[in-house]
Amino acid sequence: MDPQEEEPAPLPSAPPKQLGPNLTLQPPLSRRGHGPGLLLLLPDNIVLDKSKETLDPPPLQKWAEEGYAVVEVRIPSTSESGFSIVSAIQHGQGALRDLPECDIKDRFGLILYDAALLSNEDAASISNIQEIIAIVLYGGSGGGASSSHDHKASRLLHLPGKSVPGPAAASPSDNLVIHKYPDAKSANFVIPQHAEFIPSAAAVAHTRTLSFLKSKVGGPIFDLEAIWDEHTYFEFGDRSVAKTMGTMVQEPYVNHIPTITGGIGRDRLTAFYTHHFIFNNPPDTHLELISRTVGIDRIVDEFIFSFTHDKMINWLLPTIPPTNKPVSLPMVSIVNVRGDRLYHEHIWWDQGGLLQQIGLLPEFLPFPSAHVDPAMAAGGGKRFEYRVPVAGREAAEKLRDEGSVESNGMIGRGEGVREVR
Repeated sequence: MDPQEEEPAPLPSAPPKQLGPNLTLQPPLSRRGHGPGLLLLLPDNIVLDKSKETLDPPPLQKWAEEGYAVVEVRIPSTSESGFSIVSAIQHGQGALRDLPECDIKDRFGLILYDAALLSNEDAASISNIQEIIAIVLYGGSGGGASSSHDHKASRLLHLPGKSVPGPAAASPSDNLVIHKYPDAKSANFVIPQHAEFIPSAAAVAHTRTLSFLKSKVGGPIFDLEAIWDEHTYFEFGDRSVAKTMGTMVQEPYVNHIPTITGGIGRDRLTAFYTHHFIFNNPPDTHLELISRTVGIDRIVDEFIFSFTHDKMINWLLPTIPPTNKPVSLPMVSIVNVRGDRLYHEHIWWDQGGLLQQIGLLPEFLPFPSAHVDPAMAAGGGKRFEYRVPVAGREAAEKLRDEGSVESNGMIGRGEGVREVR
């Protein structure tokens, strides 16, 4: 079979179970398939704009992809006979304890997506549920959820710009962590497709929440380096689109920042990998790792990407025919991992340095005469050019060995702008 026509790799599949009108149980959607228990509390009347495209999934799916067994509690907007937040939480805890895929039965995390949903009484009752040891709250203006002295669980508060925490939450402590989001208008800044959703702030809040929960409920813990190494092996070693995509969440994306190439969503990313990336790299492609930083949900790599430009490389040099020049290019990748699968990659490099190495960036380029000192431009009709401040292969050499190239060579190499004679 043509390697470009592989059958897609199966993705984790665990259908949700409706526990009641306001309760949904979702087993983990990681490849591992088991993990700690987590309860989500959301209002049932969230207004969403379905016309807004976003890869960020709803909270229930997102936390299941992180490897948690999740119960979502939808809180009615009006008082309904027989509904009790505390009873719903306890029902959810029982379902998690009975779920084989929930591997920690005696402690759970809880995320409240709008602190105003809780009354003082409900907040106090929840704080007395022994198995809930970590509580995350968005917003801090309602119900005493962020200010009660009775909380036994550790708490993390995400406060939108105009929120003011209560007196007891004014100062962080060992039992309380506070983060503020000045651009957020409400607690809904983390709800995809909401009018007040802010993707960047939501991503930062999610990472902070993940770090907090994992430290309190005991996981889930994944080997992020092994996940990333597996992914890159399928890209550059095995050269399998299906296996590469099998290491990624349901809707991933890749963004090569300098050239704006990549793919947004599973279908488009699969097509990009098939037609423009995995089979598009030169045979002598080599990645040399310089440094690696591993966080709670991402890996940042510095590396040198080496190859001979003996074929058109659409993702790196779109439309440029091969020059047969050797290239050593410093790169940085920021890789976000959700659970045990990749969500996205942001890849950076110096496009000017790349063009210099393949001979497509001259040493001098025209400099606008309007920007030249009037004394230099006296007489009119003169043309000027500037020495392009770009490093080529020597940038990779200095990244590999800081002493191999003298620093500040561009600063001391003479005039930067000269008259063309």
